[in-house]
Amino acid sequence: MIGGVGLVVATGSVGWAQQAGKVTISGYVRDRSTGENLIGVAVVSPSTGQGTATNNYGFYSLTLPVAEGDSARLLVSYLGYEKLRFAAAAGRNVAHNFQLRPLTAELAGVEVVGSRSQEEKIAQTTRMGTINVPVAQIKNLPALLGETDVLKVLQLLPGVQSGSEGTSGLYVRGGSPDQNLILLDGTPVYNASHLFGFFSVFNADALNNVELIKGGFPARYGGRLSSVLDISMKEGNMQKFQGEGAIGLVASKLTLEGPIKKDTASFIISARRTYIDLLARPIIWAATRSETGQAATVGYFFHDINAKLNWKVSSRDRLYLSAYTGYDKFYARYTDKEEDGDYDRNNSNLGWGNLTTGLRWNHLLNDQLFMNTHVTYSKYQFNVGIEQENRYHTQDEVRTDKFNLRYLSNIRDLSIKTDLDYAPNPDHYIRFGGQYILHSFRPGALQVKDNSSDLGNQLNSVARTMASEAGIYAEDDYRVTQRLKVNGGLRLNGFLVEGKFYNSIEPRVSARFLLTPEWALKASYARTTQFIHLLTNSGIGLPTDLWVPATAKVQPQRAQQVSLGFARDLRFHDEDYEFSFETYYKPMRHLIEYREGASFLGTTDNNWQDKVTSGKGWAYGGEFFIQKKTGRTTGWIGYTLAWSKRRFSELNQGRIFPYKYDRRHDASLVVIHKFSPTLTLSGTWVYGTGNAVTLSQARFQLGPYATYDDYGDRNSYRMRAYHRMDVDLSKTKKKRWGEVVNSLSFYNLYSRKNPYYIYFQEGREDQNGNVERKPAYKQISLFPIIPSFSKSFRF
Repeated sequence: MIGGVGLVVATGSVGWAQQAGKVTISGYVRDRSTGENLIGVAVVSPSTGQGTATNNYGFYSLTLPVAEGDSARLLVSYLGYEKLRFAAAAGRNVAHNFQLRPLTAELAGVEVVGSRSQEEKIAQTTRMGTINVPVAQIKNLPALLGETDVLKVLQLLPGVQSGSEGTSGLYVRGGSPDQNLILLDGTPVYNASHLFGFFSVFNADALNNVELIKGGFPARYGGRLSSVLDISMKEGNMQKFQGEGAIGLVASKLTLEGPIKKDTASFIISARRTYIDLLARPIIWAATRSETGQAATVGYFFHDINAKLNWKVSSRDRLYLSAYTGYDKFYARYTDKEEDGDYDRNNSNLGWGNLTTGLRWNHLLNDQLFMNTHVTYSKYQFNVGIEQENRYHTQDEVRTDKFNLRYLSNIRDLSIKTDLDYAPNPDHYIRFGGQYILHSFRPGALQVKDNSSDLGNQLNSVARTMASEAGIYAEDDYRVTQRLKVNGGLRLNGFLVEGKFYNSIEPRVSARFLLTPEWALKASYARTTQFIHLLTNSGIGLPTDLWVPATAKVQPQRAQQVSLGFARDLRFHDEDYEFSFETYYKPMRHLIEYREGASFLGTTDNNWQDKVTSGKGWAYGGEFFIQKKTGRTTGWIGYTLAWSKRRFSELNQGRIFPYKYDRRHDASLVVIHKFSPTLTLSGTWVYGTGNAVTLSQARFQLGPYATYDDYGDRNSYRMRAYHRMDVDLSKTKKKRWGEVVNSLSFYNLYSRKNPYYIYFQEGREDQNGNVERKPAYKQISLFPIIPSFSKSFRF
């Protein structure tokens, strides 16, 4: 017992005898107060230095040599928690669960959680381009309109860029948003944006762990080129009922969790909704009525719900059932009535949303072999609807004409996946498994009903494409020598669509070599294949972006990535720092873009294939990252120097051009300071080279009514540089029933006029032919300084 924290030991030991001289200790590491599994906890033998870390389900297994009559000793540590020690005698395997007590702010010396694992040093691991951002840290950072956003925090990391002002899209190492594999409890999320990209779909109150992988991809991940964002939901408090929530300017949320049966089953449910439509509706209604005499109803809202059930069936089996649903809706309704009863009625709406569900079974086959089987369903859909009704009198009768148009697009996945973790000894950690996905694509379906013309009732329903994707993998994290450690793996993929079969062989390898105990040289190589594409006309993740499969005419995207870098752990004045520098080179091929002038409009069945062109891409650069993990002041500094280019034979006359989000310089500074256990000040500052855009360089008059614009090279003009500072001051008040946190935030503190987009303003002359206004490009800026206040609570 350390610091008064007890150990929970499973009844009995495991059923077979261990050969003399070795002992296998295995089990789970959990939060003592909630029962939550803890991910990435370091389990180390202090005498040998050998160790492991808990997997994504909190499980660990460590086999150690033990002399006769001696015992194997373990040290379990996790930043933000008290350490525990345990000893097991040689002769038999031992099943042992640890329960770690969280350090309070007073006990920790106002220490802020800043890293997932204390003992798993950055210089020791083989992983490259992988960053964990604790949820507690995410909640402490400033937020737009008071709404905490996971993706906006990830944009502050090196190698990760935002799209346009305020949006939550991720552009990782020169890639596009569709090249990010976003997993919520292991289920893919295809559109991660609310409010046309300004907020993400992830409610931080429901999350347990956030991990971003930018390079050196392990073989267990497949299907995307640029990154993996692996987000785990909380499992529900198994000890007591509790809740938390927040009330902000644009949205409110509430999370409830607790035991169904203590130490056996638990639940968590989290809900969030905006009320922008409720606040703005009476203002818009009054304004339109005063101007036109008729009222219009215009609104927008989004909501999302996360839910999860957790059932400990036995000491070796656990079941999880998780679900997410979220939906955005924009609507506009207008009616113009005449005194004689005639009217014009218009109703327009745009809606989009995700639905994900997953059933997961964890089974401990033996002390060294852990299995996870996961069945998932994922759906993303958007639809556009227009309804018009016109009632009018003719000379002979009263007629009513009705017109109804509906356009929808969706993608659905049904998947089964099995992963196995095998830890035969401290020098090997082996993972292997397989996955099958049944895809259903509907790039576009158009329905038209019109009783006033020959169109009648038309429906294009033959617009669904079925595809099968399968993959198997194996990888081993192998300590070759004390200095050299290698993670080597191989992934085999297959994709069948419309009788066409594509395959890919994807070797993955990453390694670290210790130059000194603190300095490590790291390198990685990964080959990746992506069998789906995203057709987009914009860079802000609009819901009208279409997901489409590789076909006989359109090949899958393929890429390779090579990384090389250094990493070091630093300790200065008893506080921990991490330093890393990575360079990367990533060639990509079979990327697709719309041809000039094409868009999603009219895209039905498979005719989208005639609207796209295929090309290549290159991304390369260097990333610097230094993070302070402990103490009253925590945070990081990140800097990226990068290039991202594209080449399409049918665009820009076949010449290479910069990608729209080719950003030469990208810098971020993040600071969180605890003045006391109840008062926190945080701030962020970001800088980025301006986005590349295509603008007309000259305009020619062709006759009295026609003009011609010469646009020159694609993306040859740069917008102004982007920079912004945000701050947040939070005060915690203790109550008898819990606590309340009042937060005051300022987005864009010095009100920088950052460019959102540029438009061309025509010149103007007066009646005498004198120039009143010269033709010029004008910049639109979206957000000045925006103060916001939110109140969150826990009980």
